[in-house]
Amino acid sequence: MRINDQITIEDWELTEQFIRSSGPGGQNVNKVSTAVELRFEAERSPNLPAAVKRRLRRLAGRRWTKEGAVVIQVEETRSQARNREIARDRLAELIRKSTEKPKRRIPTRPTLGSKKRRLKAKKVRGEVKSLRGKVDGEE
Repeated sequence: MRINDQITIEDWELTEQFIRSSGPGGQNVNKVSTAVELRFEAERSPNLPAAVKRRLRRLAGRRWTKEGAVVIQVEETRSQARNREIARDRLAELIRKSTEKPKRRIPTRPTLGSKKRRLKAKKVRGEVKSLRGKVDGEE
């Protein structure tokens, strides 16, 4: 499976398991295993650089296992072949996203106007609170 010019995933790195799908489908659902569970051993993959593996782990989230594999489950259609295709596309897209290096955030300083507005709002709020005292009953 080709991801981009540098990264290609071999077939031995992918494991597919077909399971019974949940949801509507009548009696066919009980007979045919149309849902697919695609497992990619990302941690052991020689084709992924270390930085891509780190970003992939963060992007995969719950789909990342303790053993370092990405597990994708698809049961969208009643067709086993279509579900398999969708799972492979999702994996490829996930790896493509992890190859993109995120932009580094450049810290900025607040403007003088925003500082003055903030202090003015604090002062107004403090005045409102200072008026909330006990009332003397001198009458």
